[in-house]
Parts: sequence; structure tokens; C-alpha cells
Amino acid sequence: MSEDGPDLIVAGAGGGLVAALRAAELGLDVLVVEASAHFKRGNNTAMSTAMIPGAGSRWQREAGIEDSPQQFLDDVMRKTKGSADHRLASALAEVSATLVEWLANHVRLPLSLVTDFSYPGHSQLRCHTVEGRHGSGMLEHLARAVADEPRIDMLTPARLTDVSVDSDGVVDGVTITMPDGSVDVVPTRAVLLATNGYGANAAMVAEHVPEIAAARYHGSEHSAGDALTIGRRLGAESAYLDAYQGHAALSKQATTLVGWATVMHGGIVLDTSGRRFGDETTGYSEYAAILAARPGSEGWVVIDRSIYDKCMSFKDFQQTVDSGAAVWADDMDGLATATGLPPAAVVEELTAVQRYASGEDSDPFGRSSFGHTLTGPYAAIKIVPALFHTQGGLVVDENARVLRTDGSAITGLFASGGAAMGISGHGAAGYLAGNGLLPALGLAYLAASSLRTKEL
Repeated sequence: MSEDGPDLIVAGAGGGLVAALRAAELGLDVLVVEASAHFKRGNNTAMSTAMIPGAGSRWQREAGIEDSPQQFLDDVMRKTKGSADHRLASALAEVSATLVEWLANHVRLPLSLVTDFSYPGHSQLRCHTVEGRHGSGMLEHLARAVADEPRIDMLTPARLTDVSVDSDGVVDGVTITMPDGSVDVVPTRAVLLATNGYGANAAMVAEHVPEIAAARYHGSEHSAGDALTIGRRLGAESAYLDAYQGHAALSKQATTLVGWATVMHGGIVLDTSGRRFGDETTGYSEYAAILAARPGSEGWVVIDRSIYDKCMSFKDFQQTVDSGAAVWADDMDGLATATGLPPAAVVEELTAVQRYASGEDSDPFGRSSFGHTLTGPYAAIKIVPALFHTQGGLVVDENARVLRTDGSAITGLFASGGAAMGISGHGAAGYLAGNGLLPALGLAYLAASSLRTKEL
């Protein structure tokens, strides 16, 4: 590393590691600064289901799936009702297939295409993941690749607390605060803020996303809005601060993710009165706030043995059932007894769902896909809504460059993931599976890719 410091400093060892690896591939020296010594298990990337959309990937072609960036972009705009930033969504859709193939080829990430079920809102099977379908597995591979790369240094635990600019407004260094309070100033000409959003900052959550403020936060304690604080000091613009990814299926007992594959394979959600209360397939993110508004702000996911077996491919689901969070019953009355829900309501709802699934009747909530007909024995898992991460942040362009309020770029400053504005529009309803991880990995990739030609 030269006396002028590293070519790039990355704050955050989640999706930010992609930027480090891409920059090193381009021959640049990188310093990664990470606040948590336990980041491989505790940051938001590690806690994800490792779903990475890739429109037009080689795995899709091998499976005979015709997809394109435009089709993916159309899905994003449809899900967000046209409110997503079109330029950013287009850039991420365009790079998505390149990203997953680069991760497989360069990082040796063992990716495969998820083909056993469709996530809500995706018109094609385009989510790629690792074995176990868990972010910790993906992050292990990224961290291994970083450890093998001599151009990358890691500094952890340490927190990047400020970015400085010269008289021309160009990035010229960072301030790093160590756990003992000591401070180091390191020169550099490029910084990527990959510190996630503000989900751990209760005051900011209450201000920007009050509808989910009472729900559990299921993310890193270090997602405190650092990037917003730093960016605003430098005159950066922010947007979509009301956007977030919720999840309606966090196990109340295990505090692990039950997962929405349960629903997409045919499961249903009952509230504490034993009643369904909507079309569960609209999406797990928006269903979090819907569940939060039900009596007691909790409910039950109900599945059967067939769905249970299919969901065992998810590490989160395995951990949930291993904790004993699932209760079983041979029939509907037994399920009511096991859950403590009103028997008449449970029997009525399950009987009605059987009619909807077989086509004998139409679901009054408009659900058109039930996967298959639920039959005993049944399993039920008590769930609570959760806030996973926020989706609003610093305004960036298609190369992840942070923009000022006048639209000009702060030369040398980049943001990715929850530190940047996302592509989910406003609120929770615009979220598509993988569209938290895609801005985390994709913007990091784009930022580093642009360095060789534009910033250095």
C-alpha cells in the first residue's frame, strides 16, 4: 500500500466485500473497515437468505428460462407502482446477470438457480443462491476470497466515522475510530459506504417508518445510519427514507426466520382469532405491517408435511424447527388444540382453503395460487412481524457515486446497499425478493468497476 493510502476504503464487510474483491481484481489496493468482529454471522448480509436476482444468467439459459434485464426492470416498476428510481433500477437489472456470473467465476461462489418455487412479484425464476440458502454461507465465501487476496487488508473491529474532502470537494481521507476511542486518519481517494441503513436506530425508524417501529428489528446493531450522517455532512442528498424490507414470518420462539417459501408452497397465515386476513402471496415485506396491525401483532404459519419437507432446504427454517418452534397435529381440531386458536375458526378456514386450492371456490382475498391442497398432519409456527432493513439512503447514480442536493457527484464517494437509496420505491410493498441484496452487491460491484476508468 502506498504512502498515499489505499486506492479504496470500504466501510462495511457485508456486500462491501464485493467492491473490495472487484477493485483488487482491477489491481487496486483496498482497506476494509468493519465495526463488528462477528460480522460473518451478525451483519445484515449474513442474516439474509442469500437470494441474488440475475436476469439472463447462464443458469437461466441452461434451465430454458427466457429472461432479460428489461423484464426484471418491468417487474421492479410494477411492484413499486412506478415509484422506484428508474435509472438505478435499470442499472442494477442490467448488471445482475454479470454480477452472479462474476461471483461464480471470480469469487468461486457456488451459486445455483432457485427453481422449486417463485417469489412474489418476480415474473421469472431469477433468484440465485448458495447451498443452505443463508447469507452466512455466502459471506463465508466472500470472506475467504478476501483473505486470499493480498491487495486487501481488513481492519476490524473499527468504525469509519467520517470522510474528508479537499478544497475541490474531492474525497481525500477518512477517520477511523477504534474500540478504545483512539482515532486514525487515513488518506485515500475513494470511499465506499456499505454500512447498511438505520434499522438499529430506533429514533430514525420511528421518524421515517413508524408503521413498523413497534416490530422486532432483525438485523445488525451497527446499522445505525452512519452513512446518512457522513453523507449529509458532505452535502449529499437522501431519498426513499420511508422504504424498508419487513418480514411477516419471524419465529416468535426461536427469533429465526420461518421464511415465505412456506406460503409460496401452499401455507397460510392465521391471526390470533384463527382467521386468515389477506392474500399471503402479495409479499412477505408488506405483510409484516399487515400482521403488525392484527390483534396481538402475531399469528401462525400453517403448513403440512409436504411443505415442511420442501422448506428444509433453507437453513433458517431448519434452525426454526430444530428449536422446537413448530407444533404438529394430525387433523384440524388437533391443530386448534396445539395452537390454542378457536377450533371453529381453524376448521372453517382450513376447510375453505381446501376448496380454494381445488378450484371449487374462489378465495375472497384474491389469492390465486395455493401450491397444493393442505392436508394433515399439519404444522404451525407462531410468527411475529419484523423489520429486516431500511431501503432508503444516500442518492447515488448508476455507478454508485453519491450525489449532492444539486445533482453533482461527490468525487470519490460511493454508497451501496442500505447506505444508498434502494429500488423498492416507498414503504414496504415495493420490495421484491433479492432487492435488498442486489443493491448491496451490485452497487459495490459497479462502484469498484468504475474506479479504474473514472476516479483514479
